Amino acid sequence: MTVVIVKPGYAPYEAEINGLDEMQEVVGGTIQAIYPFEDRAAVVCNDEGILLGMPYNRSVPGGYGGVFGPFFVCGLGEEDFCSLTPEQVKSYKKEFHCAEILIGATGNTPITMKVQPKAVGSPGQEKSRNDPPGRE
Repeated sequence: MTVVIVKPGYAPYEAEINGLDEMQEVVGGTIQAIYPFEDRAAVVCNDEGILLGMPYNRSVPGGYGGVFGPFFVCGLGEEDFCSLTPEQVKSYKKEFHCAEILIGATGNTPITMKVQPKAVGSPGQEKSRNDPPGRE
């Protein structure tokens, strides 16, 4: 399925992932889906990202606060996850383009500073889904 992968400090990128094992590999553990968007899409992240001490990644809308560790955005089918449409890929890459540094929080609302993301290498140069693309 076509997804947008978002890693802490890096620009989001489009990728193909299939099956639970690959989903868990992308997020670095057990998955959790949250539904912060009005369209048929979900953020899939590590269920224990904050407990595992994963770095802060991005704020998400809808009162969900923020996500710690890598996550991906995928589409929602009738009963399971599915590919994003090309329009959704473009939209979520734009929405999550800026990296964020967590400064504090007020309740469940993160206070962040947006910064330029590190550049993503070209697809196919990835060594591992857990390493940012282009890192040797």
